Amino acid sequence: MPYLFVHFREKATPDGEQVYFGLSRDAFHWEAVNDGRPVLWALYGDKGVRDHTIARGADGKFRILSTDLCLCYGMRDQYHGSWEEISVKGSHDLALWESPDLVHWTEQRMVRVGTDRMGCCWAPDVLACPDGSFLLHWSSPVADDGYTKKRIFCRRTRDFVTFSDAELLYEKEDDIIDSAMYEEDGVYYLFVKSGKNPCGIILLRADAPTGPFTRVPAFDEAMRDYHNGLYEAPTAVRAEDGRWCLFLDYYGVRGAGQGYVPFVADSLREANFRRSDASFSFPYGFKHGTILKITQEEYDRIRSFDFAAAEQGSPC
Repeated sequence: MPYLFVHFREKATPDGEQVYFGLSRDAFHWEAVNDGRPVLWALYGDKGVRDHTIARGADGKFRILSTDLCLCYGMRDQYHGSWEEISVKGSHDLALWESPDLVHWTEQRMVRVGTDRMGCCWAPDVLACPDGSFLLHWSSPVADDGYTKKRIFCRRTRDFVTFSDAELLYEKEDDIIDSAMYEEDGVYYLFVKSGKNPCGIILLRADAPTGPFTRVPAFDEAMRDYHNGLYEAPTAVRAEDGRWCLFLDYYGVRGAGQGYVPFVADSLREANFRRSDASFSFPYGFKHGTILKITQEEYDRIRSFDFAAAEQGSPC
């Protein structure tokens, strides 16, 4: 089965914080789409987007949602070089694109998910539920405790126009961000990046997508050598042979050396992940994104489509 990877790139120029596609036939070996150039551009909000997620809906539509944040310009300008200022004063919106076929996309629109009591809305993820609804979750700090830590919040929607009220999905005693949720054998697994205790990726499980969640100790043991604060943005996919491929975004170096590194496990229940660089190949440093299983027809359509000629959202 083919796969689509929706991601951004670590570049010092504005084109890095846009929407990129990668394709694979096996989830292990990846190729760039559109000659490694953006397939969609952000023209609203901060005019830069990061931390993409993509979901296939029961209504036949595909949706990409992203953090509304441009570090290339914003970090130097309205946020005065401060991650703390971004966290408190950053966007309450997410950027959204919709498509019936993965190649023709609507113009970007902004979706308000945060509240007046929240700071920046970071790193969305979407779980498509069996009843046709979606569980959208993201991380935000809140004014109630002086924006001291990020928590995971969620809303339900069927159309990404109207949403349920924001609810707390998960929190711990310190900062958490970058939630990604998957179902295996009726159990829901939630990856998050923890700021402390440990400083790294943790895995949680629950019998329902809204929790309550408990830690998976086997994952802590498997990832003990990687609890060093240099990995974030977990995203995973189940390959055709049943194994799970987990990608963690390594940011322990500056510039183009950053990007996803792969880990493989027999199941989420066993969580026996092993780093597996030799089994994978990427054309460049993929940054925070999400993998979607697609059909062969969808793969062929994306691979042959002339995104440059379509100029969907291009600033040029």
